[in-house]
Amino acid sequence: MDLHSGQCVGYFDIPVDHVYGDSVILDYLASKRISTGDLVVVSPDVGGVARARAFAKKLNDAPLAIVDKRRSAHNVSQVMNVIGDVRGKVAVLVDDMIDTAGTITNAARVLHAEGAREVYACATHAVFSPPAVERLSSGVFTEVIVTNTIPVPPAHNFPELTVLSVANLMGEAIWRVYNSASVQSIRE
Repeated sequence: MDLHSGQCVGYFDIPVDHVYGDSVILDYLASKRISTGDLVVVSPDVGGVARARAFAKKLNDAPLAIVDKRRSAHNVSQVMNVIGDVRGKVAVLVDDMIDTAGTITNAARVLHAEGAREVYACATHAVFSPPAVERLSSGVFTEVIVTNTIPVPPAHNFPELTVLSVANLMGEAIWRVYNSASVQSIRE
């Protein structure tokens, strides 16, 4: 689910269906009833623009913003600027995973500095390597929304964290494979 890059499918010597977890997160966000006029989807880096654009399209073509960053070393990034308008908006950062949370937390800080009213972080995989929990619970996020593709231990829970189940999505994918049905149509 949500492979880090689409090219990863080519490394398997068996058939692979790439299943995306964004539908689970999108359904949850829809339940929050955030006005589409107030919403901006944000890619935390240039490499995630395609993912954020696809996410924004599913939110009634919500506006898109991009956080421009530079990496000085592995797991060390510096935010340069924001491309797009976030002033007065509810910013929804979208990524495939949160590892140390450096990128997404730095992005949230710059979004607040640029006038974002609220900042949500959304990711399929909660890797949560130290010091992720400390960064994510530092008060810069309204909510951190992840799925249970990786179990989140109780010690990593914090008030802003919401963990969504992908059980129904995975069950549907397995059922479709078993019955020779299209898995691709789950994404639509």
